[in-house]
Formats: sequence, C-alpha cells, structure tokens
Amino acid sequence: MDFAFVSGNPALDLAGTVRSRGDEPVDLLATPADLERWVAECDGLPDGVTADFAAFESALSLREAVYRLALDRVLDRPFDPGSLEIVNGTAAGPVPTVELADAGLRMSGGILAVLSQLARSGIAVLADPRARLKECGRANCARIYLDRSRGARRTWCGMDECGNRVKAAAYRARRRASALAESREPGEAT
Repeated sequence: MDFAFVSGNPALDLAGTVRSRGDEPVDLLATPADLERWVAECDGLPDGVTADFAAFESALSLREAVYRLALDRVLDRPFDPGSLEIVNGTAAGPVPTVELADAGLRMSGGILAVLSQLARSGIAVLADPRARLKECGRANCARIYLDRSRGARRTWCGMDECGNRVKAAAYRARRRASALAESREPGEAT
C-alpha cells in the first residue's frame, strides 16, 4: 500500500499510517520493513534507516501516543498523561545529524534519531495554540491533519484519497435520487 503524506506534519503522517481506526483498522505498518519504507518516503528524515523489532514497537507506541494527543487536542480535552510520557521520552532521544553540502541538506542518523525527530515534530504542532488540527471528514478515515487553508475550511485530510471519494459518493447519491424522482413522476404507470 502507498503511504499518504497529507497531514502537514511528519508526526501526524505517522499517526495516519492507520487508515481506519473503527471496527476494521487498516494498519500500513505491519513489519519493521514497512516502517523503513515509510521513513524513506517521508521528507525531512534520514535516508537508509533500518529498524529492528524493538525499534518498530517503539515507533508504533509513538504513533499511537501522537494520535491520542492529537485527538485530545481536536476534541479540546486534557492530554493523556501516558501518551505525554511516551512522546516526551522519545523526543529526549538522539537527534539526526544535519549537514549542508552543495547538493543541499543532508540528514543522517539511526531509527532512534528518526523517532526523536518525529516526537519533536509532534510536540511542535501540538504545543502551537495557532495550529488548527482537524479530523478528516470522510467516514472511516481517522487521519488528523493540520489545516492551513484560508479560512480553515479544509474538510478532508487529502483530496486525492478522501476528498475525491466523498465527492464521488455525493455525486452518485444525487444521481440515484434524481433517477428515483424521475421514476416517480405523476402520470406514469407504476
């Protein structure tokens, strides 16, 4: 499955690797190799990172903690203390090394540095009182995203995946309703 980086923040994108959190969750990070692939595709993180099972479990723990804190923020409720402990503890880990070269920025570090970077990114957005966090408006999508749209009117986490599905479903519903109304017009035999 392809990963979506539409949340506006890498930590929120990590939390979005569970596509649905309802009755049938779809977890895009099933193995350490999936985590490695996600890190490689995420902008602003070191390349060539490997993850063992312990680091993979730490990443899943961080993901769930970030999701819980972001949901707490969206619902305007106090942060979950256990999730705060996980995110803050992970943020205290090693940080990636940053180097400037003719080709631009080069970042390096292992999986623990990646997780620390992700936790710090999550802290930055969750601590910002001006950050407008929202939950996607499509049923079965639990992704939380940073709304940077003018007027804060963004409804879906991303147009490609969720927005198009919602609009297509609404179009089909209108067509069905129109067809049903036409079939019930007066003067027609039923």
